[in-house]
Amino acid sequence: MTSVLILNGPNLNLLGQRQPEVYGRTTLAEVETMCQADAARLGIDVQFQQSNHEGVMIDAIHAARGVHGGLILNAGAYTHTSIGLMDAISSAEIPTIELHLSNVHAREPFRHQSYIAKVALGVICGFGPHGYTLALEAMARHLE
Repeated sequence: MTSVLILNGPNLNLLGQRQPEVYGRTTLAEVETMCQADAARLGIDVQFQQSNHEGVMIDAIHAARGVHGGLILNAGAYTHTSIGLMDAISSAEIPTIELHLSNVHAREPFRHQSYIAKVALGVICGFGPHGYTLALEAMARHLE
């Protein structure tokens, strides 16, 4: 069975509480439950992880190599700043989808820059928690 790592970055542990007008009221635990149900429907395994620390995220990407068929990454603010995450994805050679709850292109100009997009299969943004479902479906099709 194909396995996908869903890796969430800084501040996503506060999902549902932090800026609900931007990110919604769904918690990260609820997103994980939704993803597990979607993964079962798609016939894939999902591992869900969150960290506020860039190095921990890089280690998780390295560890995914040879273990997971794909990576869905909501790197949060690290999307716009982390060459290290970009290099980790390139080094791990794991198909990656960049994901954001909000439409980063409709927000502040600094959020329009993405280092992750440069090494990702694609980007899904602006669909709130439903974006995780879209990313899982896209990854499952890519891995077929």
